[in-house]
Amino acid sequence: MSVTLETAPTEYVEAGVIRFAYRRLGPKTGVPLVFMQHFTGTMDAWDPIVVNSLAADRPVVIFNNAGVGTSGGKTPDNVDQMATDAENFINALGLGEVDLLGFSLGGFLAQVMASRSAVKVRKIILAGTAPKGGEEHLMEVVEDAFSKNAPDVRLPLFFPPSDASQAAARAFVARASVRKNDRDPDSGDDVSNPQAASIIGWCAEQDPDHASLKAIKQPALIVHGSDDTMFPSINAYEMFKNMSTATLIIYPDSGHGALFQYPETFVAHVKTFLDA
Repeated sequence: MSVTLETAPTEYVEAGVIRFAYRRLGPKTGVPLVFMQHFTGTMDAWDPIVVNSLAADRPVVIFNNAGVGTSGGKTPDNVDQMATDAENFINALGLGEVDLLGFSLGGFLAQVMASRSAVKVRKIILAGTAPKGGEEHLMEVVEDAFSKNAPDVRLPLFFPPSDASQAAARAFVARASVRKNDRDPDSGDDVSNPQAASIIGWCAEQDPDHASLKAIKQPALIVHGSDDTMFPSINAYEMFKNMSTATLIIYPDSGHGALFQYPETFVAHVKTFLDA
């Protein structure tokens, strides 16, 4: 029986003074696809459809970055150090050349890592994210989502209010709740506060000539929701316009969690991109 996101054992690797928790799925050979998570997200916040489907024909690695979930260390308050921690993790595992899938905050890390040479990055997927100096409404959107007292804050946070979107939202939350054993603990203030500072700082740091985007030479797939209130879709267009080899896809009637609202479509797009 193949290992899935719901059943993969948590493993650990030491990188310097940090003990990183990770899970590995898929075949042993091929370019590994490393997933990097959103604000306060852990390994258990990924969509099993996305992870399991992509692991059907390529190695997939998910992990908790420093200070998150079951990983040791302290959560940094800046994107650059988070990217360094992720690079140290990848190098400690000896993965060699990798593809990166960065969602939201994870997409910030993917941009930084692709623009420098600490890890050999082949291709990147940027989902629901923003460039340096991009537009963000993190605190306002999170506060509004919590004020709705939904059964799960991700329902209003990641998905628009339409009936179809909310039905997809409930299905996603159910999928992400299947794993019962060896789940990561929810993130507290020791994760959310520095990660919020990282997001706000990244978007406050102006890059008028988009030098950071122009430094990315790898093929990139940018996927965004049409109604992403946290990082409006203008961010996706700015990345697309200023990266030399980017493809842009915007999903209809979707928000910050567009990749979870259309998981099968997202997987198909990612596979086509990675296999090209």
